[in-house]
Amino acid sequence: MSRSGRPGGEGGGEVPRAPSAAGELEPAHLASASLDELPQYVSVVIPAAGEEAHIGALLARVDEILATRVRKHELIVVVPHPEDPTGGVAREAGARVLVQKRPGYGGALKEGIQAARGDHVVTMDADFTHPPEALATLLAHYDAAEVVICSRYVEGGSARMSLTRNLLSRVLNAVYSRVLAVPVRDMSSGFRIYPRHVFDELEITAENYDVLQEILVKIYCLGWRVVEIPFAYMPRVGGESHARPFGFAPHFLRTLGVLFSLRNDFRSADYDSRAHDSLVLPQRYWQRRRFEIVTRMMGDASPRADVGCGSSRIIQSRPDSVGLDISQPKLRFLRRTNPKRVRGTTFALPFRTGSLGGVVHSQVIEHVPFDRRIFRELNRVLRPGGVLVIGTPDYGRVQWRVIEWLYKLLMPNSYGDDHITHYTRRGLTEELAEAGFGITGYEYILGGELVIRCVKREELPSGSDAR
Repeated sequence: MSRSGRPGGEGGGEVPRAPSAAGELEPAHLASASLDELPQYVSVVIPAAGEEAHIGALLARVDEILATRVRKHELIVVVPHPEDPTGGVAREAGARVLVQKRPGYGGALKEGIQAARGDHVVTMDADFTHPPEALATLLAHYDAAEVVICSRYVEGGSARMSLTRNLLSRVLNAVYSRVLAVPVRDMSSGFRIYPRHVFDELEITAENYDVLQEILVKIYCLGWRVVEIPFAYMPRVGGESHARPFGFAPHFLRTLGVLFSLRNDFRSADYDSRAHDSLVLPQRYWQRRRFEIVTRMMGDASPRADVGCGSSRIIQSRPDSVGLDISQPKLRFLRRTNPKRVRGTTFALPFRTGSLGGVVHSQVIEHVPFDRRIFRELNRVLRPGGVLVIGTPDYGRVQWRVIEWLYKLLMPNSYGDDHITHYTRRGLTEELAEAGFGITGYEYILGGELVIRCVKREELPSGSDAR
């Protein structure tokens, strides 16, 4: 169960392959790799307008490279209108040609991706700025993450373009990366490979080149991994670039604002983790103080589970912990640190009776309707003497009322409006005692957030129906 207590994503836990580091695969890998080690069916989506002079040569080279590296592939060229001669040349070269219905580069990219039939989708430009030869390396890294980006700005990458455009590109990428806290240096590179299924959860709305940042950030917010590999961005072979940095500036600014709101929404997969290093100093203090209290109270209790783990640093600090959450994106995010994860609910914990030595249950119970099954389940899965550390706001204290008001003011997309059950220290300790726990201590964060340490008693109270 997440801190939100809301469902999301596909069901079931997952233990995927470990991500590969960018640059790990050497060119020799391509010669020795079997087709079973590479994508099975690849769709290459190429938005193109007025590129008839060289689209044929590009498609021929792409087709040649793919033919020796994947079992099946298709080439999709998206043109702005039927009269564009690019479409005719592309058809002659064997591509499937789409005439876009939505405007701009964003519309073309979206429609091309929607039409793709492959299990993986490559996007690239039509003007040879994305060298077809780089496809081989991109394909070799296809399973390093859910998004693999050919990047100009990581070590080994380069960009042959004008000084002005280079500067503007670097500034744009630096601003987006910093403001949105996405660890990607080249967010505006359109040379990428994705598994097709990641788009099933996305709503793409941007119409211009800002669609590249929109897709990347939304995928990252869903907990999918992103890796950059270096490539050499080349000058276009002819004609004029369709990118207009100053003309598209309003679109980039508007999209930045929309994505900033999304990144700071509590449903973002890495929300809890990011809060630990937040630029908002009160939030940063709060998260670090909670981390210190909870980890100290829990001690070395093992085996342990974090029920409603979110993406917090508490569970990340213990890779041996089992993370349980109802949010699939947050469980995806935890793949980076915690191999044991399960999607479930605190009302019916998927652990054997008496199988755990410790359970963390921090900042969850206020987000779900009051139900004594929560406390009974927490007791059931612990062995006698096992430790439970549970935290929630204390609505019996004026300090929390003030803190909550300020929190909503500073962080309007956070958890402030998502508390549906209000606990007090007296009420919570009574519920824990009734469920078979003995209280061993408690602490407050700024007098408002309550953290209680308790242990499962050997004998349950008379009349208790805890299992």
